[in-house]
Amino acid sequence: MTATPAPTAEPIAAALAVRPDALLLDFGGVVFETEKHPEGRRRAAELVRERLSRAGHDLDAAAVEASMAAGLDALKHWKHAMSRTIEPVELTHRALWEDFLLADQSEAVRAVAAGDGRELMAAINPLLSDHRVRPGAAELLRLARGLGVRVGIVSNAHSGLSHRNLMRRFGLDVLVDVQLYSDEVGIRKPHPGMIRRAAAALGTSPERCWYVGDTQDRDVQAGRRAGTGAVILTRSKHTDRPPFPVADKADAVFDTPEGLVPALAQSKPAAASPVTPPAPEAASVPRALLLDQGGVLVTSIKTPEALAAFTVRTAARLRAAGHQVTDLLMADALRYALDAYRRLKRTPESGSDGEPVWREITPAVFWGEHAAAALPPSAREWLLAEATALTEEYARAKSRARLREGVVDLLEWCRSEGVLVGIVSNTVCGREGRRRLDDAGVAHLVGANAYSDEVGRRKPDPALVLAATRALGVDPAECWFVGDKPWRDVKAARAAGVGTAVIVEGGSPSASELDAAADRPDLVLESMSAVHKALKAARSAA
Repeated sequence: MTATPAPTAEPIAAALAVRPDALLLDFGGVVFETEKHPEGRRRAAELVRERLSRAGHDLDAAAVEASMAAGLDALKHWKHAMSRTIEPVELTHRALWEDFLLADQSEAVRAVAAGDGRELMAAINPLLSDHRVRPGAAELLRLARGLGVRVGIVSNAHSGLSHRNLMRRFGLDVLVDVQLYSDEVGIRKPHPGMIRRAAAALGTSPERCWYVGDTQDRDVQAGRRAGTGAVILTRSKHTDRPPFPVADKADAVFDTPEGLVPALAQSKPAAASPVTPPAPEAASVPRALLLDQGGVLVTSIKTPEALAAFTVRTAARLRAAGHQVTDLLMADALRYALDAYRRLKRTPESGSDGEPVWREITPAVFWGEHAAAALPPSAREWLLAEATALTEEYARAKSRARLREGVVDLLEWCRSEGVLVGIVSNTVCGREGRRRLDDAGVAHLVGANAYSDEVGRRKPDPALVLAATRALGVDPAECWFVGDKPWRDVKAARAAGVGTAVIVEGGSPSASELDAAADRPDLVLESMSAVHKALKAARSAA
């Protein structure tokens, strides 16, 4: 047998050298080994058939088994597909029964199973597979407890309840500090939120954790995306057969959890946390320049004639489709929708953590709810079908844009100096925003675009800024953000941790509005040429 090359061992040793605050473990393939029971599907189908019979549904057991077999096979394909996505969500228990396991049964049958979805999943799970504790798993948990390393279970599961029962039955629940299952939290690996939530629940951060899984497409990718200190695999039947190629690699691979026991035992306690480096100075040279579009890159000029023509054209299309909508009624409907939109922009929602969430309106809501409310009910479905196209037509009709003086020189300088450029703009139609930059001949100088209708959040929500910094691969602290409205742009920049917030004059706010704003920028500059000058001065001083 060929020995493992020495270079491979070095990064593994380095990754496992520092003892983690917490050890996060997958359930199947790490703590437990699962094996399909030869009679599992038949036993599960019998249980489900009996439950359905209580509601008066007398189904043949073979038919139920065939339905569930087809659903389980379809679920396997779904899970592989979800492993390719960045932030996959988990199926609800209702969806499992209605859309997969009993999808070819009658509506009434599906409804019965969906109503008891959680309990049924917990009941069939131990029937479908046999579970055994993997070699070394219990020893690993006991060692972690002795070393003061907290332990969490982080598992994709259609029945977290069943997994909790198994942990209890084998006496392992007392050795773990938190259990996090995808069906209970609504997201699934490789969503990095699974690991981040588990780390937070254990009072630490992902970079101070080791994550142990058995799959490359779910576990390794989740660990890397979350930024864990080490990603480890314990080999199972899934490890070496990922459904698609995965670029990320584990730091270490062991045949069973036994191999991880000495590695954890030999790890050294982490040194004291290093002192956090000071934040960059307000006028330091940025790695990226984030720019609002309206009022910063371009000034917009309203075009009421074009907007009126759009309204008349939309009313005519509605009439041609069989809906009695006059031009005047359509104009009223558009005004009604715009008033509703203005109210939405003033009022954030409350997020689960109590922080404000500023959502952008969708075309379906703008046209299908607000505009439709002022029109005959029959028009709603037409508006919903055409909502995306209508939004683009509306965005084009309501105004035209003119590039601000100095923008071309600024963007070309950024390109020559290696300063990345991103657009961070509130808009109902990012596609129209792109078209305007393309028409102005500067789209090729922009590296990333974050438009609120495409991200789903609008400034002052920091999500829009963070979407741009993620796309550019930079830390927000390394950026300048240039906007024209302090109450949106500066507020969003501060919340996202942007290093330097700049307000450029000449946008829609008046001088008195800028003076009265509570959110103060680091710099107030009179033009885009002044922004360019400030950047060059920062470069010269660096």
